[in-house]
Amino acid sequence: MTYCFNPDCQQSQNPDDARFCQNCGKPLWLGDRYRAVKVIGQGGFGKTFLAVDQSNPALPYCVVKQSLPLRQLNLSSQQTADLFCQEAERLAELGTHPQIPRLWEHFAWQDSQYLVQEHIDGQNLEVLLAEEKTFSEERVRQVLQDLLPVLRFVHGHQVIHRDIKPENIICPQQSDKLVLVDFGASKFVTETMLVRTGTLIGSAGYVAPEQAMGKAEFSSDLYSLGVTCIHLLTGLHPFDLYSISEDAWVWTQYLAQPVSYNLRQVLDKLLQKATSRRYRTATAVLQDLGLEGSSALIASYRPPSPAPATQSEPPSPAVLPQWACQHTLIGHIGAITAIALHPQAPLLASGSSDKTIKLWDIQTGELLHNFAERGFFGFSNGHSDRITGLQFTPDGQTLISSSSDGQIKLWEIPSCKPVTTLPEAGWGISAIALSRDGRILAGGSNDGSLHLWNLGTLAVISNLSSHQDQVSGLLLSPKGQTLISSSHDKTICLWSVNRRCLLKTINGHLDRVSAIAITPDWQILVSASWDRQIKLWDLVRAKPLRNLAGHSDRISCLAISPDGHLLASAGEDSTIKLWSISQTVLTRPQTLRPMTIQHGWGINALCFSPDSQTLVSGSTDETIKIWRLVGLGRTV
Repeated sequence: MTYCFNPDCQQSQNPDDARFCQNCGKPLWLGDRYRAVKVIGQGGFGKTFLAVDQSNPALPYCVVKQSLPLRQLNLSSQQTADLFCQEAERLAELGTHPQIPRLWEHFAWQDSQYLVQEHIDGQNLEVLLAEEKTFSEERVRQVLQDLLPVLRFVHGHQVIHRDIKPENIICPQQSDKLVLVDFGASKFVTETMLVRTGTLIGSAGYVAPEQAMGKAEFSSDLYSLGVTCIHLLTGLHPFDLYSISEDAWVWTQYLAQPVSYNLRQVLDKLLQKATSRRYRTATAVLQDLGLEGSSALIASYRPPSPAPATQSEPPSPAVLPQWACQHTLIGHIGAITAIALHPQAPLLASGSSDKTIKLWDIQTGELLHNFAERGFFGFSNGHSDRITGLQFTPDGQTLISSSSDGQIKLWEIPSCKPVTTLPEAGWGISAIALSRDGRILAGGSNDGSLHLWNLGTLAVISNLSSHQDQVSGLLLSPKGQTLISSSHDKTICLWSVNRRCLLKTINGHLDRVSAIAITPDWQILVSASWDRQIKLWDLVRAKPLRNLAGHSDRISCLAISPDGHLLASAGEDSTIKLWSISQTVLTRPQTLRPMTIQHGWGINALCFSPDSQTLVSGSTDETIKIWRLVGLGRTV
């Protein structure tokens, strides 16, 4: 059977081999490519079809979501196109999560807008419930364990699902983790429709009270998830589990089997009508369930196999690498000021002007841990001022943090518990660096002084002084024999650690030097400044090689990929520029922009993953973006 995509068609069913509708005469293949074989959903904003891609029939089914015709939405074509593109880009970002269907394509065709998404082959929880009558506590806990991290990811992208229910949770045949589907057919109109009085988005019985009033919050999804869980535990529709006379949920009296006090407490809090008494975040629910933490991630992670030697060749100077923004991490309430990637596991540590450090899973975008949160009486063993530097030790067992409070702290990974605070850290630590062998740690202060410690004994090795202003960047050679420092005094200094003396002072920038980086072979030094210039230096001869111009405002941070092929630069113009390095030859830069909006304010931190396939950026707009290398683009 082939279905007609014409929303006005009254008899949409046609034979498989038909190319035009026998009723209305419209073409049956959407965009001359997709053929609808089944209607799987219909609502106030459009229809959802199961379809096949006729250009490649060997591919699995896909899902096509069709909006109402533009004339029925009472919007201009430009408004509709803009809203649709924003929604499609949002869905494309969400589809990077392994438990959310991928967006394949989006386009306009014959007065309607269309989204083409991955089809998840499996049964939804409503179907499974009909077969099994009720779910056990163990299975409901698994539902929560699978879906709460997905909701955390979705909410981190500033999206509210608005329709959490068993029908929208799929148990796929090819995976052991549940998949969240149906983010709304033609959801791009949702924000506009929400302002209309009486508009209700969501399914009756599952929708939160505030959402029924058109004022959905992130916690509205958590409420709906709680309703879903009590439906699975009892086998009864939510309408049968709510007492109008008592104005309360009475689900516990309908349980086929008793559940633990812990799960009962969690579900009751999820079901609170008042948002002030309900869980505000998915992380809080996971913590109360005892499911939060990073230990399991590190223990189970196995690094990818090394790439073949042929893939380690640098890209041609005429070819730009193509990157896509996979995750936007939201959780800090201040500017992101420092980031560091774990050397083995997919973990990211971030620091902020809000004085906190957070640990993230960069594969899913999930927040795993907050370091040194304040206890009941307000005490904390964390930092008391902005975080200025983060470094993982080479074995990945320790995270080192520095702060404007003048302290350098060591934290155990994965427990995230404090180990010690280094002595004599100085006044306002502004930068840190660790030697590749993990033996020597360097710290720079706001007053321009430098300090070195033996990380094994925690003893101070030496204190150095030459800069006249704040230290902005530090680099330690692999064995800790050479130290390079940059400063707001517009200079770069080269030091002998063993001899504890200044070897060379490099001048050249017209304003404060804000960042430095070096190629893995320690041959080329790169410096950036508030003068908007990036300079390349021959480190052996301490001679300039080349100037790079491209940023429209002050440059704040630099990073060079571990394979030595890419230089990333960013600053207050809110853009990241990538320069392809081939010895001392660089192409014109590629500017990275997120798929939705670019960083709202300046970018303060950049970091490449050990395999050079991931780039992380942190911004004053309080967000962190995870970029993935997706291939090579056109020549320039």
